Amino acid sequence: MLKIEDITYSVEGRPLFEGASATIPTGHKVGIVGRNGAGKTTLFRLIRGELALEGGTITLPQRAKIGGVAQEVPSSETSLIDTVLAADTERAGLLAEAETATDPHRIADIQSRLADIDAWSAEGRASNILKGLGFDAAQQLMPCSAFSGGWRMRVALAGVLFAQPDYLLLDEPTNYLDLEGALWLEAYLQKYPHTVLIISHDRGLLNRAVQGILHLDAKKLTYWTGPYDQFARQMAERRAVLTAEAKKVDARRAHLQSFVDRFKAKASKAVQAQSRVKMLEKLTPITAPEEAKKVVFTFPEPEELSPPIINLDGAAVGYGGPPILRKLNLRIDQDDRIALLGRNGEGKSTLSKLLAGKLQACEGKLARSSKLRIGYFAQHQVDELHIDETPLQHIQRLRPTEMQARLRARLAGFGLMADQADTVVGRLSGGQKARLSLLLATIDAPHLLILDEPTNHLDIESREALVEALTAYSGAVILVSHDMHLLSLVADRLWLVKGGAVIPYTEDLEAYRRQLLAGEEDVKAAPKPVEKPRKASRDEVQSLKSEVRKCEDRLAKLNDMRDKLATKLADPALYEDARKGELVTWNAKYAEVMGALDRAEAMWLAAQEKLESVNA
Repeated sequence: MLKIEDITYSVEGRPLFEGASATIPTGHKVGIVGRNGAGKTTLFRLIRGELALEGGTITLPQRAKIGGVAQEVPSSETSLIDTVLAADTERAGLLAEAETATDPHRIADIQSRLADIDAWSAEGRASNILKGLGFDAAQQLMPCSAFSGGWRMRVALAGVLFAQPDYLLLDEPTNYLDLEGALWLEAYLQKYPHTVLIISHDRGLLNRAVQGILHLDAKKLTYWTGPYDQFARQMAERRAVLTAEAKKVDARRAHLQSFVDRFKAKASKAVQAQSRVKMLEKLTPITAPEEAKKVVFTFPEPEELSPPIINLDGAAVGYGGPPILRKLNLRIDQDDRIALLGRNGEGKSTLSKLLAGKLQACEGKLARSSKLRIGYFAQHQVDELHIDETPLQHIQRLRPTEMQARLRARLAGFGLMADQADTVVGRLSGGQKARLSLLLATIDAPHLLILDEPTNHLDIESREALVEALTAYSGAVILVSHDMHLLSLVADRLWLVKGGAVIPYTEDLEAYRRQLLAGEEDVKAAPKPVEKPRKASRDEVQSLKSEVRKCEDRLAKLNDMRDKLATKLADPALYEDARKGELVTWNAKYAEVMGALDRAEAMWLAAQEKLESVNA
């Protein structure tokens, strides 16, 4: 088990943990929750030993492997499947040693260990994980460099899931997943054979994939059994009980103090007054739990425009080549709340950019109200903030004539108080940066607000505040999000982006979730690699040739393994009664290698066909 005992740690003099303790049973799946900046990520670094404790201890079982998604995402020419396979360093090392080992005892030990860690089915397991995170068989053979940073983060996640560490530490993994990927991860974590610690603000994940909640609050850690909603109810009940007890104690104290004040000067009452003074001294005060500060977003209200604010008639949009979306006949009114559904690469972001005016229609008509103002929030905009400037400086650039008091009031309306307003962006938390980006997107009181994954990095209280703000907002909202809780509470219309078209989705979100979990072909997600030129370059051809050679090498190794196992199985002594158990083991290994051969041949054929297609 993981034992955290009386730990203390500070950052730049600010205590994050003071005498915090918790015990996580082996094999449990635990969600770690707490407000932005409370120290959740720091706790992970302390568990991994990257930071030195000021006091207390963190104890793990001996030889326990700890794994998490690295900050540096893979961007090499190595294929996705090989990148994931390399994440299991023990398997990779054993296979490399097996090529050169000559001592019979060592060879036997290597083969035994490879069987123990299920090495022969590794390619199938790695492929299934990549598939669950949105990569099809052809894409698994492509180099990591062919994908954007967000997709490479998925490869890094696939790697750590494949390595199956004893303690799996995941920090907001759904931030770079789409809806299908997030639901697949939920199901995978439910079956994960070891301990999982996951920092998340996704209520769906915390309700369906964990057995307990580790709450970081007031520099302490408290472990609660059960999913998030149960934890939230228990916290509310606890707060109500402590608040009631505190009121009772305060009333008792006031009553005793009143008696002392009235009669302390009277000789006849001196004994009783002194007695009550002693009672007051013994009366243990109960501090009511501090209510979580109410998180708010204050969106400025736009004036009302005549409907529709946007109308598309036979419109099409693309990036200079063939249109991504065609025959768009859509209407948006100012009271609309629309969620965009659809697999990655189908065009949700393209549609958002068209509506925001960042792309122009290449066919048909797109009419906007002449006074229409549009606010656009996308995750990449958070990364484009000026890290050496403060939030106050960001909005001063947009509102140079406004008084500083007014600018600070705007920041406070998005939860950025005096300290954060004067802190350079590079030192703000991810949630605070997201708040600033939301402020910048809405500062002009837009009639239409387009939000692409707005909840990434926001804590649960902030997500609830965003729901309230969007519900009260009088403009139209277009939402793209993997957070089904947000979509279900805000959206009243669903548009499905699929096959180059945008159509109304007539069922509800739960039906869409069931479709995704069922893995129906028409809603499977697939990443869209970096746009390819019409004719493959020389480097690309060389890369494909290299991938074919790797596949051929993999086939050669597997064929060699198959031949060795066939020789072993041909030994008559193996079939004696005393060795029947050993025979079962060798037969199982032979079946695993044959299965791996089938998969390797399929991958070689896919690589060969791709090479032939670019050479045609």
